[in-house]
Formats: sequence, structure tokens, C-alpha cells
Amino acid sequence: MQEERIELSQRERDKLKILHELEGRQIRQHEAAKRLSLSTRQVRRLFKRLKKEGDRAVIHRLRGVPSNRKISSEKEREAIALLKSRYADFGPTLASEHLGREGHKFSRETVRKWMVREALWKSKRRRVKAIHVWRERRSSFGELVMMDSSEYRWLEDRGPELQLIAMIDDATSRIWGRFTDHDTTEENMRTFEGWLRRHGRPLALYTDRGSVFHVNREPNVSEQLKGQQKPVTQFGRAMRELDIRFLAARSPQAKGRIERLFGTLQDRLVKEMRLQRIDTLAKANGFLEEVFIPAWDKRFTVTARNPLDAHRPLGKEHRMESILSIREPRDVSSDYTVSWGGKKWAIARSDVTAGLRRARIEVESRLDGSLWGRYRKSFLTLKECTRPAPVLVGTSSSLQPPEVPTKTKPKKKYIPPPDHPWRTFPLSKKQDISTLQKSGHF
Repeated sequence: MQEERIELSQRERDKLKILHELEGRQIRQHEAAKRLSLSTRQVRRLFKRLKKEGDRAVIHRLRGVPSNRKISSEKEREAIALLKSRYADFGPTLASEHLGREGHKFSRETVRKWMVREALWKSKRRRVKAIHVWRERRSSFGELVMMDSSEYRWLEDRGPELQLIAMIDDATSRIWGRFTDHDTTEENMRTFEGWLRRHGRPLALYTDRGSVFHVNREPNVSEQLKGQQKPVTQFGRAMRELDIRFLAARSPQAKGRIERLFGTLQDRLVKEMRLQRIDTLAKANGFLEEVFIPAWDKRFTVTARNPLDAHRPLGKEHRMESILSIREPRDVSSDYTVSWGGKKWAIARSDVTAGLRRARIEVESRLDGSLWGRYRKSFLTLKECTRPAPVLVGTSSSLQPPEVPTKTKPKKKYIPPPDHPWRTFPLSKKQDISTLQKSGHF
């Protein structure tokens, strides 16, 4: 008769060895209980099972028995069908969340196992990367905010290629952002204004060294002679006026939190907008502000170590429309006009002062499209100078031909009379030279 083969794990073999020592009276029950980390009562139960069942006594009785919480094959087929039809390019975590919204609640690991088996997901090997020193999060909300932009096919093939300008708080991972057509200074200011209106002024802003935020040159000779420091961009000037510390990263790893944010958004946000069939810039911004960001705050934000909010409120001295603007100096002409954008702009009569002619003012191109002048602490209204319409010459009596200027007579040269007090020579005709030669003068 062939003996039954029992497969035991290393832990089960160790337990069986102790029970055999107890059976051979090499150790006592309290010693066996101590070595097995069990009670003496449980050791006696195992010893009785050993006498009755043999070495099978150390095997758990639920081995090989299907679990009561096993997912039925019908539910598994339904979930796999949804994965193949709608979430084929989703990651296991995102796919499990969307399956849960449709009533199929499965763990991320279960979904990952199904996707690997169906060749919908491939396990990624961890590569050895360069070691960067880990930096602890800031302690308070608003102590450090990171800002960057990402050009990507956010709408895939349904719409144009957009830029996402995003911000993330270092302490809590709270985010804010906007979709734009271009990554310009004005669009970055509009995005930052949204953060200011909602939370206030952070202590520091962390960005890259792009031309929008940082001037990558030293002062030229003329600037050095004037004693000017390193030039700043329009965005840097606005941060200085808001009393926000401006930090520029020297590598992508230095601002890794917002870099990882874009990696997550390029996966989650793109697929969420695909399910909602969003195909325009306006719809994308509406979905981002009203749906995605509130869901992000509930799902991914963390609690700061210090509950104190480090943001500072906006005061009356902070005129946001003036601070967040493109500002350049211009000279006022004698006719009280300035040049901007290849056009002439006139200063309103009510704003004209005696000392404004030939003065230097600052022209502000604001985010709402208006143009203003700034002289010392006063704001000047600027209006575009329009050329007068040309006069048309026609047969209609209402259209008069232009007036032809009349020719003016040239002025005669003034010749003073002979008795004028400052005349020093007599008024007479010039003598003939031939008469002078005959008289012996030559």
C-alpha cells in the first residue's frame, strides 16, 4: 500500500518536530507551549490530533477549502468584460475605482491580477534610479506652493492640444489649475490669481527656471552702471510686490511633487475627461474646477503636521488688477500721448497735470485687456488715438471737397530809412567800377 504524501511548509515541519519531542517525553507541555507560542490547552489539543490523524494534525483544516468570500465566476466575467470594453488602458487602481462606481467593488490587487492574466496590464520592474535626498513636507498649508505647466494631448483626438498650468501645496497636496492655449506670462498670472482669491498669499512659490519666471542672464553694462540688480520678469516683479518669496529649482527632481502630479493627471484626468466626452477648452476648465479638483481634495490631500494656515490675506494695498499686469516704462510726448503696441494712446484730459509732459510713466496692460498709465501713485486713463476719417470727394452735395490752402505772399525785406539812428553809411547807389578806373583810383 502506497503511503500518502503530505506537503508541509517549513513552519508546519517545525511544529511537527516539537510535537514529536513531546510525544517521546523529551520535553514537557509548558516547554512545548512556550516554543510554539501557544497555550498549554492548545498544545494538548494538537497532541490529541497527532495521535488520531498523524502528521496531518499540523495542517490547517481550511486548506483546500474554497473561501466564503470568493468572487463568483459570473461577477468575474462581468468585471473583465468592462475592463476590456471601457478601461483597457487604465491602471489597476483607477480601474478598480471606476468599477466600484458601477457597483463592482473589487480590491486593487484583485483587479491587477485579472488585468495581468488578460494581458491588459504588465507588471513594471523597478529600476535602480539615482538617489536623491528625501525632503520632508513643509509643516503648514501655504508655507510652500509649487507651480509648473505641462503641454500634453489632454483632450486626446477630440480637441486641440492644451497647456495645463497647475499648482500644488507641499504640505497638503491641495491643487489648483487651469487649461490654456499657450503658456504665457498672462496665463500664469491668471492661474496664480485663482489661488490668491481662494487661499491668500503663500509664504513661498517654487517654480522652474523658465523664461516666464526667471531671467537667465546677468545685468548688462548699462544696468550695472545704473546700479541695477539682476533683472526680474514681470511675474517675479509681481511676487516681489505681493511679498512672496520666489524660489527657482535647478532640476526636475527638486520639484518632484508637482512633476509626479502631472504624471498622475496625465493618467487620471485624461481618462476622466474621455468618459465625460469633453472636447473644448471651456468644458475642460469647468470639469477641472467643479468636479475633478473637489474629488482630488477628498481622495489625495493629506493633513498638515501644523493645523495653522500660513497663507496671508490680501490687504487693501494689494490692487490685484495692477500687480498682476504687464508693466513697462514709457515717456509722455508733448501732446500727452504714449506709445504702446505700435499705437498711440492719449491720456485723458481729467488726468493731465502740468508736470506730466515729457515725464516717464509706467504703462500697465492688465489681464482684462484694458490699458492704464501709472504716474507715481496715481492711475491715468489711456484711450487709443484714432485717425480722422478721410474726406471723400463725390457728386453728392453733402460731401464737400477739401479746402485748398491759399498761397501767401513772401515777406519783403525791411530796409531802414536814411535818417535811421543806427545807419552808419549813406544810402546811395553803387558807383560804376569803370568810372573809378578812369579817375585814377585803381
